[in-house]
Amino acid sequence: MVPERETPTRERAASGATASSRARARLDQPRPPRRRLLPEWDPESFGRLSERVARFLGTGRFIVWMTVVIICWVLWNVSAPSALRFDEYPFIFLTLMLSLQASYAAPLILLAQNRQDDRDRVNLEQDRKQNERSIADTEYLTREIAALRIGLGEVATRDWIRSELQDALKELEERRNGHHAERGVFPADRSAGRDVHDR
Repeated sequence: MVPERETPTRERAASGATASSRARARLDQPRPPRRRLLPEWDPESFGRLSERVARFLGTGRFIVWMTVVIICWVLWNVSAPSALRFDEYPFIFLTLMLSLQASYAAPLILLAQNRQDDRDRVNLEQDRKQNERSIADTEYLTREIAALRIGLGEVATRDWIRSELQDALKELEERRNGHHAERGVFPADRSAGRDVHDR
């Protein structure tokens, strides 16, 4: 009787565990990609494109080409036959195109400037870290040189050894000269003394 009661509870626990694990997302598997309504783009490639456009907009070539296009536009719409004109005298379409070009150019230039600011910030941070490393290396070398100077102050140098040897030679010469002087002061007395003892 007891085993029959335990088996349904075990089955319920097992079925509940599997149902709850099915409801939960598995942590060992990546989530499926979500569909987005907005288009996706690579910010790095878009930033590079904006920099190219900003560089082109900042050149004299762009100004010359834009001037040529505007002059051709105006001349065509003034001197061409009426059937071939696509923008009459107030040149509303030209104004619209120029405002559209300006509305796209300004954000692209700002995006390029932001990227340049980010690069400058990274370069400044790297320069600051490099300067800190250089200062730390300089301080370390300064301490090492100071320690070497202190150590060399306690080491016997060649000049000091030479001077000590010269002083020792002078002392030896003085002692030798003093010993010879003591021998040669009274040579007759010493010989007489020997004769007295010999006798």
